[in-house]
Amino acid sequence: MHELYDNGVGISAISEALGLDRKTVRKYAHATTLEDLPVGDGRRDTRVQPYLAHLHRRWNEGCTDAARLCAEIRELGFHGSERTVRRSLQAVRATGKPAPTVTGTLTVRQATRLITCRPDSLDEDEKVQLKGLLARCPELEAVAECVRTFAEMMRDKRGAELGDWLVRAETTQLAPLRSLARGLRQDFDAVTAGLTLEWSSGRVEGNVNRIKMLKRVGYGRAEFDVLCRRVLYAD
Repeated sequence: MHELYDNGVGISAISEALGLDRKTVRKYAHATTLEDLPVGDGRRDTRVQPYLAHLHRRWNEGCTDAARLCAEIRELGFHGSERTVRRSLQAVRATGKPAPTVTGTLTVRQATRLITCRPDSLDEDEKVQLKGLLARCPELEAVAECVRTFAEMMRDKRGAELGDWLVRAETTQLAPLRSLARGLRQDFDAVTAGLTLEWSSGRVEGNVNRIKMLKRVGYGRAEFDVLCRRVLYAD
């Protein structure tokens, strides 16, 4: 595939010549290393991720049969299918090289949870994981500090501290935080009120959602007068 692509053959022509889907051809043609290749989709990756270290180790030992590998990790707790295992090893098989070593890295979702959870809700292992994560990435340490202080403002109704928080977020030089700070400044008074007062638009939003639900239940079968009665008389 790379030989054809490097010689100027187009994606469609390669797809037709090799009998592969154009998306598959594009994925492999644009990847320069194994690490550049996404393995399956996010849902499948999440299911097989805890067992990748075992799969790659056994692959390098010479066991390349997906059925056998699936049986092995099922004994370790895997509940997916043989097809999921085969797809997870597809990129390794295509390279013809040994499978890379899989370290005990966190997924994006796991890292996000560690950063956004209240510190006192984490167990000792999770605290160690979070400490190691932040030590390896100073940028994430700045993010974690901003998340923690913003959560404290919301919990303790300390809206007066919003201005200082925005300054800290902007000085991190992180584009997502700076974008968030810019958006909050555009509605500074309302955000400050939301972080200070006990009142909110929660009840209004709740009623709006209730009306939408009633409308969608009768979509295509009820006129406006029927919807009015349902809204007025619904419990």
